Amino acid sequence: MMKAFKAYDIRGLWGTELNADIAYRIGYFIPEVFDVKKVLIGRDIRLSSNEFFNALANGITDAGADIYDAGLTTTPMVYWGTGKYDFEFSIMITASHNSSGYNGLKFSGKDVLPIGYDNGLNILERLVESDRTPTIRMKGKVAEFDFKDDYLRFLQNYKKDYSTLKIAVDCSNGMSSIFAREIFGDEPLYLNEQMNGKFPGHEPNPLNPENQNQIKKCVTDNSCDVGVIFDGDADRVMFIDENGKFISPDLIIALLGHYFFEERSEKGKVVHDIRTSKAVGEYLVRFGVEIDIWKVGRAFGATKLKDVDGIYGGELAGHYYFRDFYYSDCAFMAAELVLNIVKDFNHQGKTFSNVISEISTYANTGEVNFVIENKQEAMDTVLNFFKDQNDDFKFFDFDGFRLEFEDWWFNIRPSNTEPYLRFLAEAKNEKLLKEKTDIIYGILKKYTS
Repeated sequence: MMKAFKAYDIRGLWGTELNADIAYRIGYFIPEVFDVKKVLIGRDIRLSSNEFFNALANGITDAGADIYDAGLTTTPMVYWGTGKYDFEFSIMITASHNSSGYNGLKFSGKDVLPIGYDNGLNILERLVESDRTPTIRMKGKVAEFDFKDDYLRFLQNYKKDYSTLKIAVDCSNGMSSIFAREIFGDEPLYLNEQMNGKFPGHEPNPLNPENQNQIKKCVTDNSCDVGVIFDGDADRVMFIDENGKFISPDLIIALLGHYFFEERSEKGKVVHDIRTSKAVGEYLVRFGVEIDIWKVGRAFGATKLKDVDGIYGGELAGHYYFRDFYYSDCAFMAAELVLNIVKDFNHQGKTFSNVISEISTYANTGEVNFVIENKQEAMDTVLNFFKDQNDDFKFFDFDGFRLEFEDWWFNIRPSNTEPYLRFLAEAKNEKLLKEKTDIIYGILKKYTS
């Protein structure tokens, strides 16, 4: 297996795991594997993105398909364009939150269907690795296709007057810079606003605590009501409260209920991943919401939301999916809705942290990684221990597994690409959390490398 081909996308170090020759072959075989004649392509600001685009475009057009070049875009903009203009296939050139040396590709099919290893990338990989020599057919065309204005008009449907909020926005030197001032105005305090493929401010991964330091300091130094931080390709967004505290992204799933179920009076389902806090479902009960718990990752989250015709969904990693957005994730839409909600609560005399404290009622470990080669045996041992101890729990058997007890729960899931078991637990208090995690850590320690 080529190292750059992942479960949900293609991603790797440019110059080694990916290069112009590989990009050309990927492009050449796309029309054959996915039976497409028109391809929408956007790209991020990474130093290798133009070279990547040129090689990919040469391959696609040599295979006889046409390219609609959207230029510099966010990843959600490409998703939206795929649905809005009825493209049968689209590609975003990005390595998302990875450091500057990386690049990659995210794929969508007709109706913005996520394309991953299970529905096409596996076949594409085999052809790229094969000894088949590309032969130029009728040469396809490359046409500019700029729809930023249309997309901005769509985003502005969710925008309200933020003048009463003091906001800090960290663009991470990434693609959110295209639209940030158009959406939030000139009043917020902007950090790392200039697009720069070297990401000089910090790596474009807002989940890493050290990458949050600037926005936290900005919020506290300037007495802001809220901080907003985007990842590199602006498909994920995270938030800082007025005290400079990072808010676990899964809790925002609960907060969004105030817009969809209170303001819009909708009825329906919400999808969240298997790592999401139990507090989210317990908070959304007040709105009469049905929760669907599902696997981690856009390929699963977006597809599940569409399958159940849910209203919206989210993940611990900061992805938020919306039925109004072709069941795909959009960081700007999520940010607008969160700011609207925070503003409304501020008018009621409640700060961002006040509202989050009403949602978050559990002590939480955060996600912990264990280096374990024999992942399945370790997971089975933990599961069997609790089966022997207690029959009274809910069992979710995917992405590893999740066991829910009355006052605590945990999830263990194996990494697809590394020798890691990822563990997360919550309990109603710190004492119970420590008691339960000590047991599990003791079992897993026997398997660690």
